[in-house]
Amino acid sequence: MADPFLDQVVDAVGDQATGRSLPRALTPFRIRAYRRLALSVAFGAFAQGVWVIGLVWEVFGLGGNATHLSLVSGASAVGVMVPALLAGVVADRVPQRRVLLAVATTEATGMALVAGLAWAGLTTVPLLTAVAFVIGMAMAFYYPAYSAMLPSIVPERDLMAVNGFEGMIRPTIGQALGPAVAGAVVGWAAPSAAFAVAAAAMVGAVLALCWVPPVPLRREPGAGAASAGHPVRTALADVAEGMRYMVRTPWLLASLLFACLMILAMMGPLEVLLPYFIKSGLGGDAGDHALVLAAFGVGGALGSLAMASRRMPRRYLTTMTVMWGSAGLPFLAVAHADAVWQLVVAGVVMGVLFSAPMVIWGTLLQRRVPKHLLGRVSSLDFFVSIALMPVSMALAGPVSEAVGLRATFYCAALAPAVLCVVALLAARMPADEVAHPLD
Repeated sequence: MADPFLDQVVDAVGDQATGRSLPRALTPFRIRAYRRLALSVAFGAFAQGVWVIGLVWEVFGLGGNATHLSLVSGASAVGVMVPALLAGVVADRVPQRRVLLAVATTEATGMALVAGLAWAGLTTVPLLTAVAFVIGMAMAFYYPAYSAMLPSIVPERDLMAVNGFEGMIRPTIGQALGPAVAGAVVGWAAPSAAFAVAAAAMVGAVLALCWVPPVPLRREPGAGAASAGHPVRTALADVAEGMRYMVRTPWLLASLLFACLMILAMMGPLEVLLPYFIKSGLGGDAGDHALVLAAFGVGGALGSLAMASRRMPRRYLTTMTVMWGSAGLPFLAVAHADAVWQLVVAGVVMGVLFSAPMVIWGTLLQRRVPKHLLGRVSSLDFFVSIALMPVSMALAGPVSEAVGLRATFYCAALAPAVLCVVALLAARMPADEVAHPLD
């Protein structure tokens, strides 16, 4: 529940500071602790955007090929998945600010280490793979702790705006500004300089987190006694408790399963088949591919900002699920495209439909999941969301060869729509959202 006193203080500070009401998307910035947390998020997103591009060109500089690049990128993805469920337990047991500081410090250290070794000419593909794996493991702990911390910093009525800001900042800073700066730095100097920029930005994230006041853990009564047993047993018990809650909560279970299958249907065609189609079908190049991906990011930022600027929809489960179910429909335009600009338009629409519901989803978890379970449920969400992504990428090529590229794009377009209807009906989401209003 939101703290009424906190609401009064926030309103008073906002009125005195501005003399007028802020736009809904900006209201969380009245809170000093959140401003500092948001600054840390921006620094971290920028650092990640620079780091990824630096890794690519460092691998190429070592004479590596696509296989080596896949090895380094895959190490990061595997690192994220390995501790994903444990990360939720940690987020519910350890003060979240402490977890976020540990994550940012680990990332800053890894980036600085690679920067120094790259400057000295001592990097190798195995070394980059190992560091990428460690940074990936650190990142797995970030989302559950961040999601569990937010309701302790901002009132419930501002959670939509907070999640909208995050949905806007990651595409614009992490997927656009960061890579653009990294490309310029690599072209002007070397990948080692890009790693140094990434490490400096991550140090900025650490400093911003140091200024965020600590918040208390939200534990259910008796949790302290329950956590006094053997660490492994109690950690497994915590994971099991989160899974039981997921299985017993129809809207949550149906949403996670739907998201998992949606990712299976869409990510392979988006990440693997789309660039292939741009090159072989339209005669495009890497610049055209980057333009389409940028359009997806811009659409995501616009969708997140638009959703953050309004109240939680009364039919929040239906709105969220239908938008996600429609997110694949732009693949119909992709299947019949004969120019890159058509893919750009499709990318913008897909970005809007994919990212805007994420604002509802993040707010929904923070408002309906019990606070003492929020870290574990967030980690389950994170784990389920990425579990089938490698499978989707592995299947995209063989499926397109078996049934054709256009038919594969049709499947990616229509499968989420069918799954959307199944999820809504199976979990009785329309009745559930009426029984639990959040507007």
